[in-house]
Amino acid sequence: MNRSRHGAPAVLLVAGAFLAAALTGRAQSTPERAQSPQSSAFRSGVDLVSLNTTVTDPTNRFVIDLGADDFTIFEDGIGQDIGFFSHTTLPLSVSLLLDSSASMDDKLKTAQRAALGFVAALRPQDQAQVIDFDSRVSVIAPFGASRADLEKAINSTIAGGSTSLYNAIYIALRELKKVQSRNLDDLRRQAIIVLSDGEDTSSLVAYDEVLELAKRSETVIYAIGIRSKDGYTGKVYSDADYVLRQLTTQTGGRVFFPAGATELPSIYALISEELSSQYLLGYTSKNPKRDGRWRKIQVRVSRPGGTARTKQGYYAPGL
Repeated sequence: MNRSRHGAPAVLLVAGAFLAAALTGRAQSTPERAQSPQSSAFRSGVDLVSLNTTVTDPTNRFVIDLGADDFTIFEDGIGQDIGFFSHTTLPLSVSLLLDSSASMDDKLKTAQRAALGFVAALRPQDQAQVIDFDSRVSVIAPFGASRADLEKAINSTIAGGSTSLYNAIYIALRELKKVQSRNLDDLRRQAIIVLSDGEDTSSLVAYDEVLELAKRSETVIYAIGIRSKDGYTGKVYSDADYVLRQLTTQTGGRVFFPAGATELPSIYALISEELSSQYLLGYTSKNPKRDGRWRKIQVRVSRPGGTARTKQGYYAPGL
């Protein structure tokens, strides 16, 4: 078995041939169906759109005592009927992406400790994987790994190389698709938590390709962008910030720009709390067209001052 430069098994290394083949195949295919991880359980001749939704009050505290009647869903401005509602604390499938490029050298230990704290907060029913990325991308702890193996993988990362951020997110989305829920007995929320300190410098996958795949997924992306004291300025920072903001906003997640690495533990803790505070809403679109078009989604809550955050839309089923 090939091994990564960190000494951990290189379960998956991004290679040009792999990415080129995957992207070529997707470009030639028809638009993917907008399925939720639970679609096979929900669907009986119709397609149900599922929304992981976070609600906060004016002080940004999570609101966790709402019922289905407190929510209103709009698709392209048309009100929809909620057909599924749950506030059960569902199990998680989380992909932890750690930037170990050379610029992370002085921050890596703190980042490792923060990621270890997130792993420690996982419940027995949750599952996680660890993906390390620099010039290459390696799944150093796959889904199904034990808590000890996840911790070992996080501690094995060593700083060096450039940053292939888009490759890493692309691979994480593909890996999460393999563990999607197939029935009501295995409902799971899927999330990516990516930590990086700079713009992408070496990916083979373009940003637009990654954003498109993210929009077609049922995965919420959280991003933590660390800025080096002597790091990027001007347009480079603007581009890097824009990428992280778009990926998180489109999928219903959040982006964080901490002032320093010491804020990482509290950020990981906040993400963990948010994931356990979300609602799962489902509806069958009143638009019967199977045209593969992008449909915008807006969720509102009746609670005064409450704000709902979810993915911005989905692609309608194709013919």
